[in-house]
Amino acid sequence: MAFLSIVVPAKNEAENLKSWLPFLVKWGEYDELIIVDDGSIDDTANIAASYGAHVLRHEESLGNGAAIKHGFREAKGDIVVFMDADGQHRPEDIPRLLEEMKRTNADMVVGARSASGQASKARHLANGFYNWFSSQVTGQKIQDLTSGFRVVKAKRFSNFLNLLPNGFSYPTTSTMAFFRSGYLVRYVPIDVHRRIGKSHIKPLKDGARFLIIIFKVATLYSPLKVFLPFSILFFGLGLARYIYTYVEMGSFTNMSALLMVTSVQTFLIGLVAEQITALIYRSDNDK
Repeated sequence: MAFLSIVVPAKNEAENLKSWLPFLVKWGEYDELIIVDDGSIDDTANIAASYGAHVLRHEESLGNGAAIKHGFREAKGDIVVFMDADGQHRPEDIPRLLEEMKRTNADMVVGARSASGQASKARHLANGFYNWFSSQVTGQKIQDLTSGFRVVKAKRFSNFLNLLPNGFSYPTTSTMAFFRSGYLVRYVPIDVHRRIGKSHIKPLKDGARFLIIIFKVATLYSPLKVFLPFSILFFGLGLARYIYTYVEMGSFTNMSALLMVTSVQTFLIGLVAEQITALIYRSDNDK
């Protein structure tokens, strides 16, 4: 039987831990519980320890992703469950994710939140956009890009540990990396509780970071999906400019030439990047 570790990043979540940790301990079908106290100024560490958790302490906050990485490196499990400490995720859903992994032999199973579980309508719309955009990049249906409730095979997840950011977007990076690497990702619908207290996520700042990370992962695993649309856009603008100036002035302007040359250069950069990516993955698969 596989060794099961549960890793929970926590920052100032003492009251929330009291609300759901008893249910997790009562279930008890895990081998190891690691809670990473990411610079809390409340009683998070003591509450976690009182329920038998192995507590890893950051003297100052390093970020949610940094806590995930620290916890994963310390975990001994072949299978690792990640969940948030804010009380939104229900321990009774863990067996459902594990069963889906066993049934399908998936490399990662994600708890996909329903619309009612979103913090606000604005957050729901933003997450809907992220899901759609990342689905276009990966060519796979992504039901919940930012869910922090997931079960992973440790061997697979370790391949991408250095890619994970220290902030709040580790789910984004890991999901897209798994898809682009051809690993099997499955989703299980879940209901979540409304969190108690204030979220640590800053919508504008962290929303922009999510988009940047999507682009970074896209260029790392499928560069042409980023470069080709821009190439087409530049060529279309150059052609439109040429048609306009030819009709109006009977000339081909420098701006038209610049846009078309930029289009070709962008396409060639994307093509070279695509070939480099293919060579890297071919080398990794040969090891």
